[in-house]
Amino acid sequence: MKFWCQRAILDGGVVAHSVVVDSDGGVITALSPDTPPPPGAEQLTGMVIAGLGNAHSHAFHRALRARTQTDRGTFWTWRELMYSAAERLTPESYRRLARAVYAEMALAGITSVGEFHYLHHDRDGRPYADPNAMGHALIDAAADAGIRITLLDACYLTAAVNGSPLAAGPQQRFGDGSVQNWAARVELLAAEPPRPHAKVGAAIHSVRAVAREDMPVVARWAAAHHAPLHVHACEQLAEIDACQAFYGQSPIEVLDHAGALGPSTTVVHATHLRDHDIALLRDTATGVCFCPTTERDLGDGIGPAAPLLDNPGHFCLGSDSQAMIDLFEESRAVELDERLRTMRRGNFEATRLLTAAARDGQLALGWHDAGSIAVGMRTDLVALDMGSVRTAGCGFSPETVVFAASAADVTDVVVDGEFVVRARRHTLVDDPAGQLAVEIDALTSRTGVLR
Repeated sequence: MKFWCQRAILDGGVVAHSVVVDSDGGVITALSPDTPPPPGAEQLTGMVIAGLGNAHSHAFHRALRARTQTDRGTFWTWRELMYSAAERLTPESYRRLARAVYAEMALAGITSVGEFHYLHHDRDGRPYADPNAMGHALIDAAADAGIRITLLDACYLTAAVNGSPLAAGPQQRFGDGSVQNWAARVELLAAEPPRPHAKVGAAIHSVRAVAREDMPVVARWAAAHHAPLHVHACEQLAEIDACQAFYGQSPIEVLDHAGALGPSTTVVHATHLRDHDIALLRDTATGVCFCPTTERDLGDGIGPAAPLLDNPGHFCLGSDSQAMIDLFEESRAVELDERLRTMRRGNFEATRLLTAAARDGQLALGWHDAGSIAVGMRTDLVALDMGSVRTAGCGFSPETVVFAASAADVTDVVVDGEFVVRARRHTLVDDPAGQLAVEIDALTSRTGVLR
C-alpha cells in the first residue's frame, strides 16, 4: 500500500516535500521524498506527522468534563465527584463510554493510549465472574475505536500513606486485597492469547495506595514481563508531606527504595520535585509524563520541565482526566507553562515537544516501533489541515504544528496502515459525539451529584 504526503515531518524533525510512504503489513518499508503521487496512492494533504501516543488516560473521567467547574474546590473535592462516576459503571457501559472516548482520541491524532486502569471490580468490591471484565472492556473499546492500547493495570490497596483501608463505597472497586492477589489477577490477563492492538502493563497507583513493602512485587512483575510500569507521584503537596512524614522519604525516594525506578518506568505528573528527586530520575533513566491541562485544571502547579527534558528518560504527555483531549495543546503547554515560570521564551524546540507527544509517548507504552515516520516503524500517519483558521499563513513547520494547530485540525489518521479517520470522520465509530452524549447522560443522570 502507498500513501502520498504533501508534507511530512520525518524522523529527526526534517520537513520533507511530496513524500511517498510504502507500507506493508502496517509497517513502513520505504520513504521517497520529492516524488509525485503514484497511481492509486492514498493522498494525505497538509502536514503529516507520526501518530501520537497518549501516555496517561483515565477514560471514565471524560464524564466529568465541564461538570466540576461550577464551584471552587481542590483535587480532593474533585476526587469525590470522580468517585461518584466510578460507582455506576459496569463492564458493558464502560466499554461503550471508552469506545467513544477512544474515538475522540483517534479524531485528535492519537494512535496509542495508555489506560491507567484501577476500576477493577463490581460495586461492592467483589470480583466479576471474569476478574478482568473491566480491563477486557477497555481493550475491546480500543479495538472498536481502531487504536492501540497499553492497559496499565494499577495496584491500589490502601486509602492513605499510613496504610488505612480503602473506604466503603467506590474505593472498594479498586482493591484486590493484597499485592499477591493483584499479581495473580493481572497474570491471568497477561497469559491470554495476544491481541495485536493491546499490551498489558503495570501501575503502582501512588504512594498512598500501595505500601512501600508491596511496591517491589509490582515492579518485579513488570520487569519479568518486559512491561511498562507507571505510577502517579508528586502530583499533590499534601501527598508529598504525608509520604515524608510516614516514610521519611519523598515519593521518588520511596519508589527508588522499592526498585520501581528505571527506563521502563514512567512517573506521571512529577509536578513537585526536589533536586535530589530529579537526580534520581536522571540516574535511573526513569521517564516522566506531564498532563498540563489536568494539572492546571486541578490547580496542581507547574512541573520542572527543563531538567526533565534533559534527562535520559523519556518525556511524554497525557490527557489524564480528559478535561481536554488535545496533545497539541499539551505539548505547547509545556513550553508556555515554562515561560510563565521563568519569564523567558523559547525554552524548548518545537521538534522536541512534538517528539514528546509522539515518539516518547509510544515508547512509554511499550510500542517501540511507533512514533516516528521512518522505515521499519509502524505506519501511523496523522494529517493536519494547514489552511484552517488556526494554521493559515503559518507555514509548513514543526512550529506551526506545536504552536498553532489543534486537535480540530486533524483530517486523517492511519493506524498500522489502516484509515481510522478519513476527512475528519471516524471510519469505525458512527457519531462519536452522539455516543459520548448518550453514555455520559446515562451515567450522570444516575449520579445526581454530577448534575
